[in-house]
Amino acid sequence: MTTSTSGFQPGDILTRAEIHPVLGGSGYAGICPAKEKRNVLIFSDSKSGERYGYRDGWLAEDDDLGPVFTYTGTGKRGNQTLTGGNAAILEHAEKNRTLHLFVAVGKVPGTDTRTHRYIGTFKVDERNPFDTREAKDELNQDRNVIVFRLRPVGPYVRENSDILQPASQSRLMFNLTAGRFARAVRRQRRQQAPRAHDLQEERRDELAETFDARESAAGNTLGQLELAMRESTDRLLFDLYSQTSNTVYEPTSSAASESIKNALSQLLLARHHLRDFHHDQPLHLMVLTPTLPREDLRTLLAENGIGLVYRNDSGDFSEIDANTAPFSNTARPSRCVDCPLPV
Repeated sequence: MTTSTSGFQPGDILTRAEIHPVLGGSGYAGICPAKEKRNVLIFSDSKSGERYGYRDGWLAEDDDLGPVFTYTGTGKRGNQTLTGGNAAILEHAEKNRTLHLFVAVGKVPGTDTRTHRYIGTFKVDERNPFDTREAKDELNQDRNVIVFRLRPVGPYVRENSDILQPASQSRLMFNLTAGRFARAVRRQRRQQAPRAHDLQEERRDELAETFDARESAAGNTLGQLELAMRESTDRLLFDLYSQTSNTVYEPTSSAASESIKNALSQLLLARHHLRDFHHDQPLHLMVLTPTLPREDLRTLLAENGIGLVYRNDSGDFSEIDANTAPFSNTARPSRCVDCPLPV
């Protein structure tokens, strides 16, 4: 049984001296596991995050499951890992602990004591627990960070000051190591906190790893493309992108229609936002599949100008370019139900 907030209400302004005796934990860390009370306390401070090039907060737009609060994990130097406080957030449900989120708002008048607004209780997004992004560490070195996606459970407050600002224009960030880092972190998560649909994710990541290794051996280095979308606070992340050929690859867990449909929607979003960026090479969009999809799905991709890379029977990869895919542009004649019968 998880604990209640013991009288704390979303919107309450509190100090740590008031919070910890009730919910457990101690100290001044951003993530405070409280094993004895079965809680994990999360403290967000936008001023602290801005020093490292990121800001926590609510996404401005809800998705189909509702609102999302993004929170960057702990670790000030080098790539972040799923250990310590980060593991406590990820594993809270499996260990029957409640996530309590607080946002720094100021100080007690006349003192240096920080105050925090209680936002409410949360859970890690089951569908997409976290993203990986590039940021600076405390030595101003580039590194990869873990950005948790948190969903409210029960009542919560959503102040305008805690909502992220939509991007005024689309922005691209390329990172040579983030794609491999993301797959490694997801592999670690699957080992620490297994979920029902992990098999699909594992298959997709294994396919991406194999293709990435094959391309690297051929001298074509792939990296992660992070796309901040215009008028949005969410991001599109593509683990496999070639700067040289300006190609985005979207891996799938299978060649089934549902997998192809999901990959197609991601790549159409990529095209919509990437078309305004200049590159020496035209933009290529490719779906990466573990086997050859059936003909109607290949036709669907080709009709949308999207190519295909698939694992062939020999274990290597074969490619079908969107411009050479075998489908006809000639429209089939429609049947006219009101036309007079031929004489």
